[in-house]
Amino acid sequence: AVVSTQSTGSGALMQEISLPPGAVYGCSCRKKDNFIYFKFVSFVNPGVIYHIDMEDKTKKDFIATVYKETPVKGFQTDDYETKQIFFPSKDGVKVPMFVTCKKGLVLDGSHPVLMYGYGGFNISLSPSYSVSKMMFVKYFNGVYVSVNLRGGGEYGDEWHHGGSLANKQNVFNDFISAGEELIKLGYTSPDKLAIEGGSNGGLLVAACANQRPDLFGAVICEVGVLDMYRFHRFTIGHAWCTEFGNPDTEEHFSWMEKYSPLHTVPETGPYPSTLLMTGDHDDRVVPLHSLKFIATLQRKMAGHTENPLLIRVDTKSGHGAGKPTAKRLEEVSDVMAFIAKQMDCKWVE
Repeated sequence: AVVSTQSTGSGALMQEISLPPGAVYGCSCRKKDNFIYFKFVSFVNPGVIYHIDMEDKTKKDFIATVYKETPVKGFQTDDYETKQIFFPSKDGVKVPMFVTCKKGLVLDGSHPVLMYGYGGFNISLSPSYSVSKMMFVKYFNGVYVSVNLRGGGEYGDEWHHGGSLANKQNVFNDFISAGEELIKLGYTSPDKLAIEGGSNGGLLVAACANQRPDLFGAVICEVGVLDMYRFHRFTIGHAWCTEFGNPDTEEHFSWMEKYSPLHTVPETGPYPSTLLMTGDHDDRVVPLHSLKFIATLQRKMAGHTENPLLIRVDTKSGHGAGKPTAKRLEEVSDVMAFIAKQMDCKWVE
């Protein structure tokens, strides 16, 4: 993250204040004041408010000092680090990912990794703090990875269009390449690599599991769009045709039939341990996506894999927004227990 100061007269750049990997959310100042406040958030820090004193107009280098910080009991941010790593996708395009882990982690391929992605609808994945993800890093000696896939909005319209409609396969290629890069760098191995995504991200992880079941140890697919032949026929699904295409159009159908998770489940195993999650009252991505997919997966993989293929159906629950804290805690507990069991994670105090 970078905060810059510019001249009010010419707009010329005066100074750039570099910050660790993270994101700046909000800036508070008035034209008559000689100071600025801004909030910084990262994967290892839930929030720091910085103060810049600009009273001395002759100064060229202003310093951002910590005004207020949100502490997390039992968690020392200085013990962890986040790196931004760029890796080549299948077509050679450089894709970034944020990798968060303990400082001094030995890259011997033994660490559990939780890799998250979305890659769609022009949505950017900015750094943010998650208690559950940092619990995974601290107590499982794990590595949390957030991948900025094509289809998102990180680099403008071209980046978005590079992962939508006829180019949707690029998103899956990016995610698969991220996993391969983490293994190559020594962070993990296939049996220790878990992938997670929700909604459009559920489509992502299911498609990647179908295409490269050998690459992943566990799959967490939350409220995923999994039937690409009929998604537009239920509730708000028709609105997604601008992102995926219209399956009733022959050309668009030809794109989707190559990756639709429900229709591309491998004929033989093995298949990674998989946990599907849906809500019985989800009126955005209706539960039939997850229910049909798990039924197909269990039928085709019967006798071909010993790994569990499960679905968690939350009652009186929707797509996720507004979910009570108690339900969120139950959900996260189940996810982390599933990952720990399937990847043999050891609890480290």
